[in-house]
Amino acid sequence: MSDADRAVLVEARLAAARTKLILDKPFLGALVLRLPLVAGGDWCTTTATDARALYYNPHWIANLTASQLQFGLAHEALHCALGHFARRGHRHKARWDLACDLAINPLLVAEGLTPPAEAIVLTPFSGMSAEEIYPCLEDNPDNETMDDHAWDGDDGGGGGGSKEAQGEGGGQGEPDEKVGAGGMKCPEAGAAAERPSGLSPAEREKLQQQWQRQLAAAAQRARESGKLSGIMARLTESTLAVQVSWRALLAQHLAQIAHDDYSWQRPSRRSNSTSDDMILPSLRSISGNLAVAIDVSGSIVDEDLANFLGELNALKGSLSTRITLFACDADLVSGAPWECETWEELHLPVDLAGGGGTSFVPVFDWLQREGRRPDALLWFTDADGEFPAQVPDYPVIWLVKGARPVPFGQRVALN
Repeated sequence: MSDADRAVLVEARLAAARTKLILDKPFLGALVLRLPLVAGGDWCTTTATDARALYYNPHWIANLTASQLQFGLAHEALHCALGHFARRGHRHKARWDLACDLAINPLLVAEGLTPPAEAIVLTPFSGMSAEEIYPCLEDNPDNETMDDHAWDGDDGGGGGGSKEAQGEGGGQGEPDEKVGAGGMKCPEAGAAAERPSGLSPAEREKLQQQWQRQLAAAAQRARESGKLSGIMARLTESTLAVQVSWRALLAQHLAQIAHDDYSWQRPSRRSNSTSDDMILPSLRSISGNLAVAIDVSGSIVDEDLANFLGELNALKGSLSTRITLFACDADLVSGAPWECETWEELHLPVDLAGGGGTSFVPVFDWLQREGRRPDALLWFTDADGEFPAQVPDYPVIWLVKGARPVPFGQRVALN
């Protein structure tokens, strides 16, 4: 078969795979449609994406089954929709790339698609995000990703890349271009494209916002047609949820409940002032009351506790906040709670006992029994335990390690 005939056959198979996804799995199909399909050069051994286009190796595509081809297309589209190109930060590239693949592949298998031989599917990572998987991997993993994450360079940065990556000095003419996802330019389909340059910070931010809109639109259309699976619905909700820094959130709460303000109240009649004296504002301090509960059931390690308490001490040192500290597994730890005044350093007992099951009920029961209504209750946990049946009438902030949901209050991910 000539190269021209193979190119026509591959393009027909790609079109059929996209059509099949649109009909059977409209959520994934809508995302795939956002990526122009571009034949890659020698650098592309399977598939690749830079969040602007989907690059493919025609020889690899020709040897896939229909279901494997759909898997490959959906794999690249999910990388983009989940913003993997913008979430790496300073993480090790190979380790982050593998974590992204391990987060996506089980989702596509659960959707009934067949992974190609190059795809690694590890069921223990099912339902976990790339950030949750990353700490479980080695800096130099033995496994490799199925595809090429072309949005990034080895230095982790974008924008520019090497001359070779930008198509300079590669011995080929500049390919024709067209506008792809996010208004970025990408090579015309059918042309053997050079490896794209990495994304600049501005491009990453712009593309991330646009892919979030496309993710929301694809989920809405699939939901209206009754073809949005529970897995993809939860994935969309968690991806589109506002990413909140728990440190900033806690500082905001403490600033609201503990602050200095001026009072225009008249001085006491016992003071030496006369009725003719000018009334000047006086400074008064308002102390907040914060309840802090820590899960010591064994799933929270000592390092996590130390970091959490250190952050609390740093925040309370700049604000006037009294803290009631609880330690709880299936029940309150002996001696709990401990009262910590605004000027005292917050710390847990050295001989803290714990490690049993988890129930959140004892803390809420103690506060109700003692007639306490804190300005806020802060729970540090993995959310794997028994929750109270009744929602309290004070704010509850759950700082959660892991992916478990909470039935009420504000959940902030610690991952």
